Amino acid sequence: MAAPRAVWKGFMKVGSVSCGVKIVGATSEASKIHFRILNRKDSLPVKSVYADEETGEPVDTEDQVKGFETDKDDFIQVEPDEIKALKLTSEHTLEIGEFVPIAEIDTRYLEKPYYLVPSDSAALEAFTVLREAMKNKRVAARSCVVLYQRGREVLIQPFGKGMLLTELRDRNEMVSEDSVFEGLKKQSYDPDLLEIAGLLIDKKVTKFDPSKFDDTYEQALIAMIEAKRKGKKPPKAAPKPRENVIDLAAVLRKSLAKEGIKPSAQSKAKRKSA
Repeated sequence: MAAPRAVWKGFMKVGSVSCGVKIVGATSEASKIHFRILNRKDSLPVKSVYADEETGEPVDTEDQVKGFETDKDDFIQVEPDEIKALKLTSEHTLEIGEFVPIAEIDTRYLEKPYYLVPSDSAALEAFTVLREAMKNKRVAARSCVVLYQRGREVLIQPFGKGMLLTELRDRNEMVSEDSVFEGLKKQSYDPDLLEIAGLLIDKKVTKFDPSKFDDTYEQALIAMIEAKRKGKKPPKAAPKPRENVIDLAAVLRKSLAKEGIKPSAQSKAKRKSA
């Protein structure tokens, strides 16, 4: 199997130390189900085209240009060469300006991962020293890079023999949690139920193992397509979720019994005295 192609090549620089690096995609959509749009009448694929909004006529590729809408129906054309002329330092250099403790990273801002590796054997020593120093200090590096013609804020962390570079969401993209949580009222709860819930959690604690992740929707798609291919009826749809739990105490204790967990003596004493 051929190694994945680099999506970016350049230099990572920390102070006066620099080394050649390349960015390689860490994700792939190759195994996902992909649909094509067909003409219902003859089952042949159809293709999308860019058409003039006023005339409806298709516009050839050489006549297409990016535009920014400054006012309603008023656009400024931006040529490809004008975009290329905006030579950012980050187009060829990962300039490390600051480091942040890994424990303080807000995971909501992590978007898309890439692998970061040395570009050649000459860069290996400096790359390794930087990675190990970051690992010892338990920090991640903040930087910016131009990927696919756009500047992107990134976070770089030690990862195995290489590093992990992750695109960051912009602060303006994030919805404030206050605007979502402000309507939630403070809820009291029985400490005994909290202990029972903790016992259930302890029973199911395991290691983070992505190999156990199941995409149930993807599996259902495959099963449906296979059934249609064989001329059979599609599998039954999954049942709808039940309504909210009314007697939480009874449900939690039933779950304990199902898992073979016995409540502590302290919890039993609380229930008897209640």
